[in-house]
Amino acid sequence: MNRIKALLTSSFARFLLVGLFNTLVGLSASFAFFNLLHLNYWVSTFAGNTLGAIVSFTLNRTFTFRSNVSVGSSWWKFAVVILSCYGVSYGLSWVLAEAASSVMPSVRADWLHNAAILVGNGLYTIGNYLGHKYFTFRTHGTSNPRAS
Repeated sequence: MNRIKALLTSSFARFLLVGLFNTLVGLSASFAFFNLLHLNYWVSTFAGNTLGAIVSFTLNRTFTFRSNVSVGSSWWKFAVVILSCYGVSYGLSWVLAEAASSVMPSVRADWLHNAAILVGNGLYTIGNYLGHKYFTFRTHGTSNPRAS
């Protein structure tokens, strides 16, 4: 029982809860931009992730990591992590979708790119947690027991 309680109160569990909410915002927006507005993959994923990032910064700073690091010193770190994770995650998933299209030419490109958005989002989530925990909201020299 204590292990379950510890898991549910850990920063990773809080990160996942916040992630569910900002994913609803960002991923829904990405799919809407791509499928409804017919914007290209990069514009759709960047715009959707920008919306999700705004929600994410606010909730992760106050709820997930319960950070007392100033907004001035954390916003640019947040942006570096978000942009790095975006480029790596969605770039890799784009390359995988393009490779899959050459192996499976009968699969529609929009299906592969929708799959790439999902794969990219998973990679993005993992990278963001690690980046924000150990870089953006890390308090140097002191432990933050509230953020465990």
